[in-house]
Amino acid sequence: MHMELSSNYALPLPENPIIVGFGGAGVDILAAVPSFPIPDSKIRTTHLKVLGGGNTGNALTSAARLGLKPRIISKVANDTQGKAVLEELNADGVDTSYFVVSKEGNSPFTYIIVDSQTKTRTCIHTAGYPPMVPEDLRQINLLSALNGARVVYFDGRMHESALVIAEESFRQKISILIDAERPREGLNDLLILADYVVCSEKFPQAWTEASSIPRALVSIMLRLPGLKFVIATLGKDGCIMLEKCVDGGHQLEEMDVDSSFESLTQRRDDSIAMPTCIASSLTRFRAEGIGSMSGRLYFGTAEKIPLSEVIDTTGAGDAFIGAVLYAICAKLPPEKMLPFASYLAAANCRALGARSGLLYRTDPLLASFTQ
Repeated sequence: MHMELSSNYALPLPENPIIVGFGGAGVDILAAVPSFPIPDSKIRTTHLKVLGGGNTGNALTSAARLGLKPRIISKVANDTQGKAVLEELNADGVDTSYFVVSKEGNSPFTYIIVDSQTKTRTCIHTAGYPPMVPEDLRQINLLSALNGARVVYFDGRMHESALVIAEESFRQKISILIDAERPREGLNDLLILADYVVCSEKFPQAWTEASSIPRALVSIMLRLPGLKFVIATLGKDGCIMLEKCVDGGHQLEEMDVDSSFESLTQRRDDSIAMPTCIASSLTRFRAEGIGSMSGRLYFGTAEKIPLSEVIDTTGAGDAFIGAVLYAICAKLPPEKMLPFASYLAAANCRALGARSGLLYRTDPLLASFTQ
């Protein structure tokens, strides 16, 4: 898709661009190989790259490049990797002044094997040591980090410290977004406080034991009454979002949520390569044996990327979340937010590593998603 747009285009800056993120930030060592190695073999890389990683570090870098002003709370050691993490985040406009830096130990790092044949990535993670604990969080620093923030984002890691930050955010009525990649220790305590949840394809059914993703999303919304929306990302199949809406006392049509989602998917136009969004009307969605709720269901398609252009899917979900953070701050409606986020996730798959393909707010192609 090519558009003739002004070269000085930039995404509009939200009224309040300050966000805070807590979670993983480390170093990724990416090795691209022709195909995944068999055990006890030797293989050569076709490309090697070392750059910043970690869900929170990546998501906030994505948000910073879109014009937000992120502050990150995390922990590294005073080693070569830790210094590189801070330098890279600072260079991208992420405020690292709330990092905890331990004098000894090691910073988090991940070996990533990128299989050029199957377009998959395999991650081997080494956690940072010593781990972050609530005692690392000085109250005065926490209050300073949260001051003026529009949204606080959590990737679900370091749950004890995360809960301290989330509870303070909740007390201050700052919106909370949780990345629910998989069930983790302490995640339930965080989810209870959430306004928004973005989850992986497998999480909804793993957490609720529902028989389908749409039914699981209804279950999540009913279990978490403070939630405004939940999104499940589906990789190349796009994403599905359920938004809570007040019915205003009107008698709404009640529909089975699986049938509703099926009808949305049948309305997609496969001739369109760019991401689109198909929305339901305000409906009372029913999930048999689970319950019902009033809201809107959205099906977001993914960009159709030629396989030859897919380099590495590392960090695609983090790019998506960075875009969602921007959309919340900029008050974009879901019909614009989902294609926008899907487009940024797809762009990131065209480069090696979690941050190499992250777009900047001056990219003219972003205009079509926000105007």
